[in-house]
Amino acid sequence: MKIAVTSASGKLGASIIKHLVNLIGKDHVIGIARTPEKAAHLGVEIRKGDYNSSEQFDAALQGVDTVLLVSGMDTPDKRIVQHRNVIEAAKQNGVQKIVYTSIVGAEENNAFSPIVQTNRQTEKDIQNSGLDWVIGRNGIYIEPDLEYIDTYVKEGEIRNCAADGKCTYTSREELGYGYAKMLTEEKHNKQIYNLVGNAITQKQLAEDINTVFNTNLVFKNVSVAAYRAERTEALGDFMGTVIAGIYEGIKEGANDVSSDFETAAGRPHLSTIEMMKVFKNKQKES
Repeated sequence: MKIAVTSASGKLGASIIKHLVNLIGKDHVIGIARTPEKAAHLGVEIRKGDYNSSEQFDAALQGVDTVLLVSGMDTPDKRIVQHRNVIEAAKQNGVQKIVYTSIVGAEENNAFSPIVQTNRQTEKDIQNSGLDWVIGRNGIYIEPDLEYIDTYVKEGEIRNCAADGKCTYTSREELGYGYAKMLTEEKHNKQIYNLVGNAITQKQLAEDINTVFNTNLVFKNVSVAAYRAERTEALGDFMGTVIAGIYEGIKEGANDVSSDFETAAGRPHLSTIEMMKVFKNKQKES
């Protein structure tokens, strides 16, 4: 069996490849990357594949049995076509199964919804492909908050517009393990899984960070409009609006969903504090 993972140079793709290698060995795993040199360190065969090029994916998926399609990072208007390039190449090359990394979130009513909508369209495209499929809807990664701790400490607070809304955080490490199981076990075929952990508020997030990292953070809620203005100034219109939309979705309950992680992975999802400890230990090792 040959399993290919797209976006191999990204953090999620790399995590999935690492866990796949642990399960089935490196000879059965192929990484696909727009810039192959950036994925060379993974120790598996790397093939070139840009989501914008159906020709590159037609070559990249030759001899592949199962492909893991990592959702693209481009603007919503481009993603659907990019994903279809991979789906069509999979069909042309006799790939038997597609596993897709979709996302949890509100399909309407906030600035993140257009991205959720494109993911839902790709879900439909995959379900209609005629191939076996599994769809994972990822929760929000915990890592960006942990990578931002120095800034939080400098400001003395975690500040956003999520209010008392709950968020079911996950991590790329947890997702890597879950997707490796979904790729290699047939019992998951034709299932849609919410790949999330336990639901916590931003106040609890701050308290958990304080526990693991010995900080003294508090959570400060601001209005959606104020947070959007702050983020767009810092990150530009597109990313700033998206980030504000994510936290607005948390406020409105879009990220407080039931978890299917244990069904997908065969073990319970790590708690928020456990994920933070894994992250902290990896930082020490590097």
